[in-house]
Amino acid sequence: MNKKTIRDIQFKHRRLLVRVDFNVPLEGSKVTDDTRIRAALPTINYLLEGGGEVILCSHLGRPKGGPDPKYSLAPAAARLAELLGKPVPLIADCVGPVAENAAAEMLPSQVILLENVRFHPEEEKNDPAFAKRLSVLADFYVNDAFGSAHRAHASTEGVAKIIPGVAGFLMEKEIEYLGQAASNPKHPYVAIMGGAKISDKIGVIENLLTKADKVLIGGGMANTFFKAQGIAIGDSLVEDASLETAKSLLSRAGAKLVIPVDAVLGDRFAAAAQKKTIHIKDPSTGSGLSGVPDGWRILDIGPETVKAFGAALKGAALVVWNGPMGVFEFPAFAVGTNAVAKLLAECGGTTVIGGGESVAAVEQAGLADKMSHISTGGGASLEMLEGKTLPGLAALQDK
Repeated sequence: MNKKTIRDIQFKHRRLLVRVDFNVPLEGSKVTDDTRIRAALPTINYLLEGGGEVILCSHLGRPKGGPDPKYSLAPAAARLAELLGKPVPLIADCVGPVAENAAAEMLPSQVILLENVRFHPEEEKNDPAFAKRLSVLADFYVNDAFGSAHRAHASTEGVAKIIPGVAGFLMEKEIEYLGQAASNPKHPYVAIMGGAKISDKIGVIENLLTKADKVLIGGGMANTFFKAQGIAIGDSLVEDASLETAKSLLSRAGAKLVIPVDAVLGDRFAAAAQKKTIHIKDPSTGSGLSGVPDGWRILDIGPETVKAFGAALKGAALVVWNGPMGVFEFPAFAVGTNAVAKLLAECGGTTVIGGGESVAAVEQAGLADKMSHISTGGGASLEMLEGKTLPGLAALQDK
């Protein structure tokens, strides 16, 4: 972490434009999951307690070309006010006279939230003139929105080219844990990749195979590896366009890539599906068996795979997990994902959960508090694990 943070600046009686990630799920006018809002509290409280004037900005959803009440940040402002125990006025615009007047009238230790930056199409275009209009609001820029750090937008990258930009505490923590996994891992290092598609994570798997001691594969993406080995997969989800990639990865990775040996099948994609467990490969010879019968589909890893994963995780110093092992939304097919969460909770090493559905999975398993770090950024964490430079991080000042 060679970037300056809020600890490195003198901000008392100064205005700070703080990019947060309040892209939270809503139901009507209520926030249904405030995880991202709570994740920003350490940075917000530190700045307020130090006498800063805190101007928060964020995106929410994908409004089409202009203001849309459905994507207003009003519910986020209300929830933040409850968490802080103080008023958080929502300013009707993020740039222009309304925003500039609100900023000019601020007093030390006050906080305001600007309306959705994506109400202006210039935000996603990283328009320099729009970034300039944002920058005039403050003396410093703070990026605490790791979940948007892989986007080169006006509020995530453009502003930091105009006024001094530093990292908030959440950004610092994300970079500390994911940066270690991406560039300077402790060994033994085990990565677990799941989720539906291999195509989304080819670059990540490629990079991990150069860094990790083992890469464990589960979820729908494992089906493409099965088919690449000539194993019948019935009606299972598969990416035929990625079969050659899967073959190449298998031939190059050798024993480093660990594929499931058994699977839990469903006779349809439904919570109430009939289920049965089969061996994908003969556990004694390692050769392929008859595979998945027609009319059935793989919906979870089986108990033998959980054992194999447990053996691979034994003694691990660092484990990174991105993507569930099956259709964990259906209780009957959540067993493998929950078992992997339990293995991580008990492994004794540093455990990093890489955003997205993996976060929902460890929370559903009731084991979130047993993990070393849970990332708030799905796409950003994947790009970091792939070894890519995140524009929102690169734009911040070096120490």
